[in-house]
Amino acid sequence: MPERNVWEAITNLDELEASHKPAELTLDNCIKCNVCVTACPVSAVTDLFPGPKYEAPQAGRFRQPDQPPTDYSVDYCSGCRVCNMVCPTGVRIAEINARARGTIVQQGGFSARNRLRNNMLARPELLAKFGSPLAPVANAFFNSSVGGWFAEKLLGIAADAPLPKFTSESFRRWVKNRKPPATATRKVVYFTGCSTEAYEPRVGRAAVHVLEANGFEVLVPEQNCCGLPLLSNGEFKAAWDYHQSNIDKLISYVKAGYVIVGTSTSCTLTLKEEAPELLDFYTDDARLLAANTFDINEFLVLLMEEGLLNTDNLRPIPMTLPYHPPCQYRAHRVGRPSVEIMSIIPELKIIESQAACCGVAGTYGYKEEKYQIAMDVGKPLFDFVLDVGAPLSVCDSETCRWQITHGTNKPSVHPVELLAFAYGYTAEPPLVYVLPH
Repeated sequence: MPERNVWEAITNLDELEASHKPAELTLDNCIKCNVCVTACPVSAVTDLFPGPKYEAPQAGRFRQPDQPPTDYSVDYCSGCRVCNMVCPTGVRIAEINARARGTIVQQGGFSARNRLRNNMLARPELLAKFGSPLAPVANAFFNSSVGGWFAEKLLGIAADAPLPKFTSESFRRWVKNRKPPATATRKVVYFTGCSTEAYEPRVGRAAVHVLEANGFEVLVPEQNCCGLPLLSNGEFKAAWDYHQSNIDKLISYVKAGYVIVGTSTSCTLTLKEEAPELLDFYTDDARLLAANTFDINEFLVLLMEEGLLNTDNLRPIPMTLPYHPPCQYRAHRVGRPSVEIMSIIPELKIIESQAACCGVAGTYGYKEEKYQIAMDVGKPLFDFVLDVGAPLSVCDSETCRWQITHGTNKPSVHPVELLAFAYGYTAEPPLVYVLPH
């Protein structure tokens, strides 16, 4: 592939790798080494999931597309992709399990109650339409013991699950009132993700500040949920519609030469890999969108490698903070760009977690039958954060941040929030409460 500037989109399909094959065709690569079983954080804490090898390459050989599945334990796979990362022969275990879950949904294998619950959790945009206008009331109810009791008894949503809090001020409303900086010489498209729009607009504001500090005008076109919650719950048909909708809304920007940058690692991974792989979605436009989508720290590291990242007069943050790279982030196979970026902040020391997973896995840990599994999986991470003893932690994934806060009673922030502060912008809660004065 010819060299290009990172902010300039690939628009020539001839520059893209076109080969791909369904995940099921990797089954025979399994050498039965059991490395995936040893690494699986779910099978380590529960017998309800026998392990990646047994559910994917072994059970996968016996699944027939025209027959109902017989083994529902595959639904206890959290989709963390740790198995994929440790497999020495490239078996796409997580994708095989996700496809099996999709077959269960298609063939009506889940109870009506659980499917209703799963569909509600998988539609954060829809929930925000009802919750955001009544944010104080909705937050008070759903985070109360009464609301938790109703959610668990009626829908199967764990009463103690770390439900995020709605915000009454959306990110999109904030960004519409901004004028692009006069110093901007380039443009980049920001994929907000549902969490930034409805729950954590502060992360989006920090991202805009950081991108503007590096000479970019930030475009926020119409977009919708990436569809990962639907994919994770086996709702493949609805996820297909979501992905096609995002392509329709974003592809014109790519073809105009702009790349897509996001702060939600799960969203960018979905646009890059999850949706194309699970849905066999390899249209020309889907390939262009995937090739031109970046996590924000991945994007900033590429700028730094080109000598174009602004590192002048950064404000110091004299703190030692624990950082957890989410399993979804590690699945990007781009190294540790967040650690590289945070290393440019003067006096900031980062201690990196070695925990496999926080446990929540998107909507997985919100379900009553999986809540305790999620907490048990996350315990090594919670202990690590508490052992560091800092007033907050750092993590790229929104659901991981909420899970870490739930398990430690300490706030968690996105790395871009620290960088925005270093660039001189005013910190927002919870970061502002713990920064040294």
